[in-house]
Amino acid sequence: MVHQYVNNGYHIVLDVNSGSVHVVDESAYRVIPIVEEALKRRLKTPEEIVTYVSDKLTEVGSTTVDASELQETIEEILALKDAGMLYTEDIYENYIDEFKNRQTVVKALCLHIAHDCNLACRYCFAKEGEYHGERALMSYEVGKKALDFLVANSGNRVNLEVDFFGGEPLMNWDVVKELVAYGRSLEKPNNKKFRFTLTTNGVLLNDEILEFANQEMANIVLSIDGRKEIHDLMRPHRGGQGSYEEVVPKYKKVAESRNQMNYYVRGTFTRNNLDFAEDVKHLADEGFEQISMEPVVALPEEDYALRDEDLPALLSEYDKLALEYIRRKKEGKGFNFFHFMIDLEGGPCVAKRLSGCGSGTEYLSVTPWGDLYPCHQFVGQEEFLMGNVDEGIVRTDIRDTFKSCNVYAKEKCRDCFAKYYCSGGCAANAYNFSGSINGSYDLGCELQRKRVECAIMIKAALADEEKEKIL
Repeated sequence: MVHQYVNNGYHIVLDVNSGSVHVVDESAYRVIPIVEEALKRRLKTPEEIVTYVSDKLTEVGSTTVDASELQETIEEILALKDAGMLYTEDIYENYIDEFKNRQTVVKALCLHIAHDCNLACRYCFAKEGEYHGERALMSYEVGKKALDFLVANSGNRVNLEVDFFGGEPLMNWDVVKELVAYGRSLEKPNNKKFRFTLTTNGVLLNDEILEFANQEMANIVLSIDGRKEIHDLMRPHRGGQGSYEEVVPKYKKVAESRNQMNYYVRGTFTRNNLDFAEDVKHLADEGFEQISMEPVVALPEEDYALRDEDLPALLSEYDKLALEYIRRKKEGKGFNFFHFMIDLEGGPCVAKRLSGCGSGTEYLSVTPWGDLYPCHQFVGQEEFLMGNVDEGIVRTDIRDTFKSCNVYAKEKCRDCFAKYYCSGGCAANAYNFSGSINGSYDLGCELQRKRVECAIMIKAALADEEKEKIL
């Protein structure tokens, strides 16, 4: 499978199955799909292919191409094919049965340390922290059992991950500290290493908490939606007052105390800010160098929900943001934007390429009562209750369903050029919009494809910049 597109003046060709990316001139860009047609017609010799391509170019009224130049272009294209960098076959689908039957271990937990929150964010999937249930804080005893469960079910895996999540986890901070200490006590006897992370809205953040977090938390996620008017509209206190002014100074202290690494500010854009690139730029202007801005996922009846008619504006906004991203990088004022960070050389392992985050298999969420769900977005949906920290995973059928969820089980993923980058997307979004974890969230897919195209174009533009410096 070959995907071609033009962005910011770059003619980009992606060989999907090998992951090879080629930035070509306009002539080669026109010729590559015609050569593919010729190969499918089983034309073998360069002479046959040159004749076929020349005839096709004439049919479409293409500008006359010098015969020798055309032959040289085609020879280069065929050399890429022979090198396994163009027109490559799918090497993954043959292994899918083996992949589905693989033995899995649990490597990460999302601990819902608090089903309560001190904000009333309008788009919150957790229903202001309650997750379709009642307000509650996780006890130390439940959290301890969760960590024991993780160790017992992690097999030979050494590195384990635990995210303290909510609601707002700082509302249960003493238990967070106790669980970190308990986790550390498990490391040496069990040959494990815990990587703790924290997701917070920042309202309760103070110097004491930050000092502890900087010692123990490998990453801190800070929720903020960008410009003050946008943030305060969507992330108010329960009384309606905004939270921007109280969290931004704290977030700046976090960023600087961690040397602008191992944290990120994470926003959500909605129909209220289709110009979300302005919010990303605002956060960068405020001095944040690690930024994520995610599209809201909401039912169509919500006034802030993204709609199909918003797509042209949203796609254009990603293009604008990509150009701004390049400009700032070149000026030495760059920042990292989560969706533009792409590895074209190594990339994720095969398992990640095929199945994504590992929800329901390698990654689970734990409620304050110790119930186990495939991930935080399924919490409260009883049909996805897998077990609890006392008995372990009881509904192995749910685990097996998620184990079989991959890009080949999703019909719309099979012919999508971005499938090995998004790994089939979010299972919860697919379920909520299609009724199946093997379905798709079409609007989200369109945005994902655009982000991948922008990310690859950025790589090309920055590579050009490096070449210019060398010359």
